[in-house]
Amino acid sequence: MLEACGSGSADDDDSEIVVEEVEENVSPSIDAGSDQTVDAGSTVTLAVTITDDDTSHAISWVQLSGTGVTLSDSTLASPVFTAPNNDVAEDLVFEVSVDDGVNAVVTDSVTISVNAQDTEASALAVDAGADQTVEPGTLVTLTASVSDNNTNYTVVWIQTAGTDVVLSDSTSESTTFTVPTDSEDETLVFEISVDDGINAVVTDSVSIIVEVASDTSTSNIWIINETDAVSENITDASTGEGILVDVQSIAEETIDGVTYTVVSTQGIPEYDVTITQDLVDSLNARPKASSDFIDGATTAVAGDVVGFGDDIGFISTGDNCDTTGGFGYWPKGPACPQADEREVYFPVEPTPTTEVCENGLGKVGLMVNGSSIYNWGDGMSYAQDGTWQNLAPVAEQYDVDICGGHSANGDYHHHFYTSCLATLLGDDGTAHSPIYGYAADGYPIYGPWESDGVLAVSAWTTRDYSSSTSETGCDDGARSCTMVDQYDVSLGTETSTAGPGFDETVTTLSQNELVAVNGYYYDDYYWNSDLTDLGGEYLDQYNAHSDDERGYHYHITLSDDGDGTYSPAFPYVIGLRFAGELEDNAVASCDTGDSAMMGPPP
Repeated sequence: MLEACGSGSADDDDSEIVVEEVEENVSPSIDAGSDQTVDAGSTVTLAVTITDDDTSHAISWVQLSGTGVTLSDSTLASPVFTAPNNDVAEDLVFEVSVDDGVNAVVTDSVTISVNAQDTEASALAVDAGADQTVEPGTLVTLTASVSDNNTNYTVVWIQTAGTDVVLSDSTSESTTFTVPTDSEDETLVFEISVDDGINAVVTDSVSIIVEVASDTSTSNIWIINETDAVSENITDASTGEGILVDVQSIAEETIDGVTYTVVSTQGIPEYDVTITQDLVDSLNARPKASSDFIDGATTAVAGDVVGFGDDIGFISTGDNCDTTGGFGYWPKGPACPQADEREVYFPVEPTPTTEVCENGLGKVGLMVNGSSIYNWGDGMSYAQDGTWQNLAPVAEQYDVDICGGHSANGDYHHHFYTSCLATLLGDDGTAHSPIYGYAADGYPIYGPWESDGVLAVSAWTTRDYSSSTSETGCDDGARSCTMVDQYDVSLGTETSTAGPGFDETVTTLSQNELVAVNGYYYDDYYWNSDLTDLGGEYLDQYNAHSDDERGYHYHITLSDDGDGTYSPAFPYVIGLRFAGELEDNAVASCDTGDSAMMGPPP
């Protein structure tokens, strides 16, 4: 196009002519993209490429053929859609048009080839998740896993068993609910169903096991004095009043994250023994009965009910008997008990020990009536050099009362089984024994019975001195060697101070004479791991074992004499070592190794 500018006539020589060139608007070109082959159910992206001088365009996508789909936005350069799930393959054709407002609208098309659905590969599956065990009041999450090529599916949760609960969302793969706080032990069952509209509906179930937490309190196990009853015979030295009997209180206390049962007691039991003729005969058959009793025999007669500390005719020579009571109930030697007020801490959840912890003299636990439990020893040895150490239940068998106990420094205790406590607990051997007490490590101590008529069996056995080839014997067949390690017979023996012969008579602290048979001394025993391996009623090196109902626990042990009577069996209550860790506030501590030379307590 030519334009003239200026003034004057055409003949004017000074006139100027300006020519301007106007660019032509080029029509845009577009490319709808390469054809694609996709799987059924997959996400597809369409993409148009536009070449144009003008950057302003109006875009419009339309589907020309195939199963109808929904584009995310038909006015975008790159809309997306989900390929249909069909049993046969098909082509979807899409056309895109672009208008720049100046030139003619341009179009292009693209073909999306959709594969037929692979019905085998897209088989629908659901997993409702693992079963759970929870307590009442717990917020529970149910989470299912769905396996399917098709992401378009619906889920539905329903409850099929147990107390009704409310699900937060029954149509979501993950849902929650709260277990009712008043639930008892029960199982809640939930079923999830999944439907993808193609395959058959699939289902799976999950169980939520509700268990009411066991009461960690042991208050129903301890013999608690709820009436402030006092002993009729053992009195307080300062007031002259009777001492409170049994256990005064039980409480739970948490210290540094550890929960304890705290037992408060003065250590005086309330034993009432009905005297039998067998017991009278046993008392009168004591080797030194003529000098043990004031009248040369007990004053108790069959049918009497003898309370703890009642006078049955003994000549009591120990401390406290004339001042705080008990004269005539204990034989010569042991002191009469006094109040031994204590708070004892037992961890509610004992921890298995990772170190060797020998138990020594003094308390190693409490009976459920508050009286103390001592271990196997009396602090004495044959030559007083720590070799051939006395077993208290043997060497002190004539130094205990009719309930099998006596005191040291006023602390009444048992080294072995007591029939008096068994009577209180109703333990008659017709079932597994109840708990008789707790060790300092927190593990319970059950009575002697494993089941009806079956005793728990100690795996500690006497050495075989009869053969020089025995792993546990000595070359001369006598007590001339000790075990290198009583827990490992393969280590053999080592020479030691000679002990008494097996037919030799030894004299006890109470001047009773006893034959030092094999089994009289601690050093006569070793742990036979083969017995422990038998399982069942056989115990481990700690005099303990585990079962599903009671968990890990110790046993007081007896042996059957074969005539209807029973005798204490080494190691009597708990083993030589604690099975559990001792907390800093425990009633006992690990033995330093010096206790064998301490001598007996007064």
